[in-house]
Amino acid sequence: MSETDKKPAGNKGLQRSLKLVFVYTVATGSIFTYVSYWDSVFFGYCGSGTFLAFALMTVAILPTALVYSEISSMFKTAGGELIYNTVGFNKHVGFLASWLIMAAWISVPPAVVMAVATFISKLFGLNLSFGTTMIIAVVFLVLVFIMSMQDIQFLVKAQATCLFANIITTLITAVLILTCGHWSFSNIVESFGFTNIDPSLGIPGWIIGMALLITPYFGFETVPQMVEEGDFPTSNAKKAICGSVITCGAIYAIFFFCVAGLSPADELLAGDAANGFMTITAMQNILGWRFWPVVYGLVSILMGMTASILGFWMSTVRMLYSMGKKNFLPEAFTKVNKHQQPILPNIFLLVISLVFILLQNAGTFMNDFFNLMSFGCACAYAITMVSAVRMRHKHPEWYKNNKNVVKGGDFFRILAMVIMIAIAFFCTLGQGVGSWISFGVYLGVGVLIWLWMVFVRWKKTSVVIETPDGEQEF
Repeated sequence: MSETDKKPAGNKGLQRSLKLVFVYTVATGSIFTYVSYWDSVFFGYCGSGTFLAFALMTVAILPTALVYSEISSMFKTAGGELIYNTVGFNKHVGFLASWLIMAAWISVPPAVVMAVATFISKLFGLNLSFGTTMIIAVVFLVLVFIMSMQDIQFLVKAQATCLFANIITTLITAVLILTCGHWSFSNIVESFGFTNIDPSLGIPGWIIGMALLITPYFGFETVPQMVEEGDFPTSNAKKAICGSVITCGAIYAIFFFCVAGLSPADELLAGDAANGFMTITAMQNILGWRFWPVVYGLVSILMGMTASILGFWMSTVRMLYSMGKKNFLPEAFTKVNKHQQPILPNIFLLVISLVFILLQNAGTFMNDFFNLMSFGCACAYAITMVSAVRMRHKHPEWYKNNKNVVKGGDFFRILAMVIMIAIAFFCTLGQGVGSWISFGVYLGVGVLIWLWMVFVRWKKTSVVIETPDGEQEF
């Protein structure tokens, strides 16, 4: 990185100071979460074959990750889906794709803090009311907000610490389970095809369940949100994008292979275990362990989920900041504090998260909304893959010196698109009416903002994107 690529110290925007390893940990920490909370959901989807489903999903996700690596290396500012789809199509598709991906990101903070509060209640046998659980979640959310307003170096180092503690503890847990003396491969064989999802349109429930496992993978797309603050060539972003997917996919497959051998899936999901913390419950009830489940839970739930919430929080804030910089939102979204943290995007995300927590108390809105993260994410990926094909044909000169051009050209890009469309379709088969209502409400808010931009703001000023050819208006 040359001195001319760095922003002057007095610049009011984001500063280039992040090492590549921290951009990798932001993505990996975003992806690697819920492994000890959502484990009951995963096993409900794919039974003891969950480890294979994760292995297959890793392979399915990698083409998209590689295409992201290709196009992200050409742009130096935060924005990701906003940039790629505006350049590939137009500003309207750019807005849609960014709104879809943020459907997943924005869901994470309120869901995570509620999970943490629920775990605290379960760990100490407090039997807290929903109202008390919600208060704990709100306090935790405010603490995250305060952290998010601090220097980026503090944030990424805190996230990296939480991430690696979670990874190490998860792998130790896998080894302990595998060598506990109770583990048996016959348990895996017995419930390999287990699933609680009904077949739809002739498609087996297990396949639908595997498609829904895209949710534990979304997060690698946070890398393009951090490149504006990276002190490394954007071509190196591929290491963070693909590295995060492979790291998490490998750990998912190893961990759930070990867990599957403890007992048949229906026994692992018996009773309260079906509502979350399946592995922790199994260690306690099946193996009779008392100390290690607490240690594993504290690290994996508290630290693992903190890593995730920080990763998605930072990414959402930077997407909103980018939307302000590129005239998709008011310029007020670009103002930063003394630590170069965007002020209004942080406040906006805090308010939205608080609203979602309050809505949980009113009904099932948040649960339904959260169920559609996989669908919104897959749709955003699919649209971006189409944009990648269009961009390659509109600007072939951008690819001449691109070290990350995918092998196979358009065939590979189209393959990634087809995989994402298939996953998005399978995800629709696993959703209920409430989920579609929630998704409609979320899209409705986006449509209102989009209409305001179309009929008010964009009539006065244009969208401006920094491309390899310099700034261009759209």
